[in-house]
Amino acid sequence: MRVDELMTAALITAPEDTPVLDARHLMLEKRIRHLLVTAVDGGLAGIVTDRDIRLNLPSQATSLSVWEVNHLLTKLTVGEVMTKTVITVGPERDARDAANLMLDHRIGALPVTDGGKLIGIITETDIMRAFVWLAGGPAASHPSPRRA
Repeated sequence: MRVDELMTAALITAPEDTPVLDARHLMLEKRIRHLLVTAVDGGLAGIVTDRDIRLNLPSQATSLSVWEVNHLLTKLTVGEVMTKTVITVGPERDARDAANLMLDHRIGALPVTDGGKLIGIITETDIMRAFVWLAGGPAASHPSPRRA
């Protein structure tokens, strides 16, 4: 099974200057845990996870006022909190290779690129869906119903 058979091609992305709070709302609304960050030229600049955002939000025990917190958060962008060194995978690679990359690097998603162009994302959920499909489980109709 190849990466392009499992990946999600309907990409949800955000530019580097997107405020972290906007990215958080987008991720909650779309029910995703990994947001691909694009550069001005449209290429992949990085990736932000729900964990990255959570770690950059102020603690509930902060001594700052609500207004100070909101002011600081409106200035914080995904470009400042994203992972810039992103491991990617090609669409023709074996899905097992992608799963091994995720395990080896302890990451939950790999952007899929073809000739340097961002074309999709494969996540641990996609890999699990394929596993269930191969085992003949409830997702047996197709390994990736999210594919566009």
